[in-house]
Order: sequence, then C-alpha cells, then structure tokens
Amino acid sequence: MAVLWQREQGGTRYEVRSAGHTRRLYANGVLHSQYNPRRPLTGNLWDLLMLPAFFLPPGRIRRVLVLGVGGGAVIRQLQHFVAPERIVGVDKDPVHLAVARRFFGVTGDGVGLIRADARAWLAAYRGPRFDMIIDDLFGDVDGEPRRAIALDEAWSRLLLRRLAPRGVLVANCVSTRELAGSALAAGPGLRGRPGSVFSLKTAQNENAVGVFLRFRAGSGDLRRRLRRDPEIAAALAGGRLRYHIRPVR
Repeated sequence: MAVLWQREQGGTRYEVRSAGHTRRLYANGVLHSQYNPRRPLTGNLWDLLMLPAFFLPPGRIRRVLVLGVGGGAVIRQLQHFVAPERIVGVDKDPVHLAVARRFFGVTGDGVGLIRADARAWLAAYRGPRFDMIIDDLFGDVDGEPRRAIALDEAWSRLLLRRLAPRGVLVANCVSTRELAGSALAAGPGLRGRPGSVFSLKTAQNENAVGVFLRFRAGSGDLRRRLRRDPEIAAALAGGRLRYHIRPVR
C-alpha cells in the first residue's frame, strides 16, 4: 500500500494511502475513510451509512446532512446510488475537508462542505429540514475510535429537530451496546415516538450503525429496494455486500 500524502498537524498524523484505485484516509493510524470510484460499495462500514437511504423510494431523499465528513466516502456513495439534490457535509477538521476534495473527489454543485463544530452548527441551523442525516462524528483515544458526541437525549432531540417528518437518521456507534444504550434507542423521552429503529452490522468490524426512521418499516422493505438497484443486487449476489439487520425496538 503506497502512501500518497501525509501531514502532522495539531498532534494528529494524517495519511492518505492507495491500494490500486482505492483511497484510504488514516488519522493516528485509525482508518477514517475508504473509497474506490470503480467499486463504490466498500464491503465495509461506509456501506451501512448509505444503505438506509433505500428505506425510502427513489427520489425521496433530496437533502442529506453528513456530520463528520472524514474523507467523504459516504458522500461519494450517496452521489452514486441516491443522487440527492443537496448534500451538506460538516466537519471541524480542515484537513479532512481538504483531503475529501483533493483525494476523494468530493465536489459538485450539489455538495457543500462546511468547516464547523457539528453541535454548534446544528443548533444554529434554520434552513429546510433534511430527508437524511448521517451522524458519523468520531475521534480517537489512544488509537481507538470513539464517538465525538454522545447519543444522549439532548443531542438526539437536536438531530430529530433537523430531520424531515418522514426522514431517516443514521448514527454510527462503536458497539451494539453503545447503540442499545443511546437515547434514540432507549431514552424515555424518545421511546414513544412513532417509527422504527434498526441496527446494521458487518462481520468486518464491531461498529453498530443505528437507523432511526420517522415511519414504520420492516427490514424486508430495505431488502426489496436494494435488490431493485442492479449494481447493489450484483454485489449482494456476489458476496461483496454483506450486512446484518435487526430491529432494536
């Protein structure tokens, strides 16, 4: 694996590495993004952040907010498979945003990358609600990934206030335990909200991706729509896309 670029800044060691057409972004040795434009499905965690868009019919996801851009892998996947009218990516790390543009090709008229603290930006935001919000806010402690903002009741309520009435909220968690203990899955102030909650996992890592829908749906709805996309259907049939889904409540 070749190192294309590296930088030490603010106590963080950044590297962009290549393996064929695949680009990977590392920060302090932690993999933050992976993308190959010739094979948009990674077979890893980033697929799980994009797949919940298929809980809704084609054309229903028009506005997407990505909190925690990293290298922008999920933005590229959304552009390829979902084609929203607008994608807003928020990240407080200017190096992430520069790498996303330069090495991962996160560009286009429909994409806006914003350098800001996610909590402050979301609290101040007064624009149209988003059909899909992806919370992938992660840092690292001693070389291990850790969520930057806990999924407590205050943060969960703020996320939901910015979500459209029939929107999809996706949150990356370190583990199934962290997801199950989150306010969105178990919080007393949110438990009574109508909708469905699922956990998505792959065998490649321990992360659990929470999917919070503002409408009732079943895992079969997701599977049916994924099979209608020829590229995703081929990846499922060929074993290049593997995921496990189960209801959380």
